[in-house]
Amino acid sequence: MRPKHCFLGFLISFFLTGIAGTQPAHESLKPQRVQFQSRNFHNILQWQPGRALTGNSSVYFVQYKIYGQRQWKNKEDCWGTQELFCDLTSETSDILEPYYGRVRAASAGSYSDWSMTPRFTPWWETKIDPPVMNITQVNGSLLVILHAPNLPYRYQKEKNISIEDYYELVYRVFIITNSLEKEQKVYEGAHKAVEIEALTPHSSYCVVAEIYQPMLDRRSQRSEERCVEIP
Repeated sequence: MRPKHCFLGFLISFFLTGIAGTQPAHESLKPQRVQFQSRNFHNILQWQPGRALTGNSSVYFVQYKIYGQRQWKNKEDCWGTQELFCDLTSETSDILEPYYGRVRAASAGSYSDWSMTPRFTPWWETKIDPPVMNITQVNGSLLVILHAPNLPYRYQKEKNISIEDYYELVYRVFIITNSLEKEQKVYEGAHKAVEIEALTPHSSYCVVAEIYQPMLDRRSQRSEERCVEIP
């Protein structure tokens, strides 16, 4: 009888070990790395599929709320979506408010728990694009006109809103002398019209610019180089 008891004990142990090593279905469906990505106040909620999900067999449900509120709100455009992102720009347009977003997944009749973002405040966390440059040659000089990035909501309460209404912006302009492969900062300040003078005739120059935010001690990426030939 002893061998029989040993074999029965082995089967029970094997069965219990198998259960312990198996994740519950809802846990393995749970979306991963749920976070906001924000550029120029375009606020996009992004996530990755749960460990058990492959292909397009799952759908996702998105909710959001302001910090301190008890009630979550459904994002109707992302209720049952198959995408791995959801545009919450309109829902998070008060850029000084802190927000949360959360996502749950459903697949084959099973639902995951909610996965929630860290606290997200657009004013602190959005990344600003580099300025757009227009360059004109004027009597051997270069006139550089700088434009701040556009906002997703330019008109609010009958007022034209720009990114400069929310931050102090400092523009930095650099010129690269191609023959010397030398870069020089020619301007730093708040003006958006910059004249670059004392250029050598019959030479080529490239201009790049960036935006610096003193309050956040943060700078944008640099703009694409714009190159000109001085006659």
